[in-house]
Amino acid sequence: MVPREAPESAQCLCPSFTIPNAKDVLRKRHKRRSRQHQRFMARKALLQEQGLLSVPPEPGSSLLPTSFRAVPATEAASSGKQCLRAESGGAPCSRRPAPRRASGPLPSKCVAIDCEMVGTGPQGRVSELARCSIVSYHGDVLYDKYIRPEMPIVDYRTRWSGVTRQHMRKAIPFQVAQKEILKLLKGKVVVGHALHNDFQALKYVHPRSQTRDTTYVPNFLSEPGLHTRARVSLKDLALQLLHKKIQVGPHGHSSVEDAMTAMELYRLVEVQWEQQEARSLWTCPEDREPDSSTDMEQYMEDQYWPDDLAHGSRGGAREAQDRRN
Repeated sequence: MVPREAPESAQCLCPSFTIPNAKDVLRKRHKRRSRQHQRFMARKALLQEQGLLSVPPEPGSSLLPTSFRAVPATEAASSGKQCLRAESGGAPCSRRPAPRRASGPLPSKCVAIDCEMVGTGPQGRVSELARCSIVSYHGDVLYDKYIRPEMPIVDYRTRWSGVTRQHMRKAIPFQVAQKEILKLLKGKVVVGHALHNDFQALKYVHPRSQTRDTTYVPNFLSEPGLHTRARVSLKDLALQLLHKKIQVGPHGHSSVEDAMTAMELYRLVEVQWEQQEARSLWTCPEDREPDSSTDMEQYMEDQYWPDDLAHGSRGGAREAQDRRN
């Protein structure tokens, strides 16, 4: 028996879905980045025209003070001869190593972060992490997750945090989120607004030399109204410098939007900021924070102990040595 063909009306009426081409996706993403970059450059040019942002130096010019600039080869050779003569009995010679040319962090080594907190503990006064967002130098979202605090939530602070009870249904534990976030921050220059609050919520300390807190952005501008002792909010900086409104509406803040805004503010003054960082590294190298792996055995020496404890520790050590013998 030959099966009959189904009538046209009974044939598949499913709509045909076209799978997007990978090239089309990349093309659209490139166009979106290009538009964002054009808007950013237009805002930067406007601030430079108004005198609020200094024009960056020419590509061939040095970013370091003249006293730290590299010495030409001929001068270096002659100074080397002078030093040799000094070692053989001449005048003393002081050598200063030529530093590398100052430059900012690579875009791949720069991220911006923003965290939203909820209230726990007595009367909800303890702030704990409930959402964290991290964006790249170009504004792409690298991380955005809701996080379940370690203690029960007393106040969601939705008006400011934007976090609700529904968001906690898909939240991940704090310990898991902390490991994921710190893995992204390791070895990066971290940008953000009032970063001490974010790091405190993460229970983390980032190297000071790799931190760019946008509360200091007014220090690099010549706008007198922004030079105040009180820290300017991210919302006001975005409105005055980027001409954009953020943190509006009844749904609270968006940590993604805040992180993107912080990165835009950093990029406005990136050249001036990195120049200052380079100068501080060469002029005040002692201000750099020590590595976390500093050897602590020196603090076990007798000079750091009270006399009675020092003598007691010596006696205990001798008794232990006698027992071994």
